Amino acid sequence: MSEISAKAVLTQPRRRIPWSTIIIYTLLVLGAIVVLYPFIYMLMNSVKPGREILHQPTSLPSEITFSGYTGVFERLNMGLLFRNSLILAISITVLNTLLSALAAYAIAKIPFPGRNFIFSFMLATMMIPGILFLIPTYVLMFNLGWVGQYHALIVPAAVTVFNIFLLRQFMVTIPNEVVEAGRLDGANELTIFLRIIMPLARPALATVAILNFMASWNDFFGPLLYLNTPDKWTVQLGLLQFQSSVPGENAQQIWAATTLVTLPLVLIFFLLQDQFMKAFANVTFK
Repeated sequence: MSEISAKAVLTQPRRRIPWSTIIIYTLLVLGAIVVLYPFIYMLMNSVKPGREILHQPTSLPSEITFSGYTGVFERLNMGLLFRNSLILAISITVLNTLLSALAAYAIAKIPFPGRNFIFSFMLATMMIPGILFLIPTYVLMFNLGWVGQYHALIVPAAVTVFNIFLLRQFMVTIPNEVVEAGRLDGANELTIFLRIIMPLARPALATVAILNFMASWNDFFGPLLYLNTPDKWTVQLGLLQFQSSVPGENAQQIWAATTLVTLPLVLIFFLLQDQFMKAFANVTFK
């Protein structure tokens, strides 16, 4: 009986893969190569001797050396730069995520007169280029005495319209019956927000947190404009100063510093990528 079943399996025609599937997977592989190549190129040069980076930047390293990483920590105070960047990134991420979520909840789930007009007006402000607010914002920060302090970067970034829009679009997918049930049980709006909406909106909150952290960590112009003392510099400003002071034969130190600055973003994205995908899969446009 087993021989008959084995012959039947062997005689079954092989399943042909459609050409459309082959084309799709080929394009996906090519896209992955395009995305991963810069990161691999950066890692490769960070462990390559400086003379090879100058003469053979795209070749594989003939020897693996970590002198670039040791040179970075010897010549650059990475601990202080990371601490300053983390202070800014974490503060902006927590404040922006919480305040944007509160505004999104009010617009999505609390019926009040004019909420659609307010939401439309907020979306209209996204059409205005951010560069137009540069001088008024700087003048305001200067008059408040915040130039040279982290407040000048944290407070203006505490709320952004795009994050309110993203969270609002996710929260409208949460059934209104869930919110009404909480109100019938005597829960106030803050309790409903913290105990019902926040757990259900976790994917969208994680997405907003990732976007906030990445934007704050990669921000170069803001710290360059407001942080005028080296003890408050972020990793981006430190990397600029370090790049201009490293000779060409020690180019591996620049690549090593770039790798150290990039790794936190890569780790955070990979740890929260499932929440990131869930958020955009559930967003509605209504």
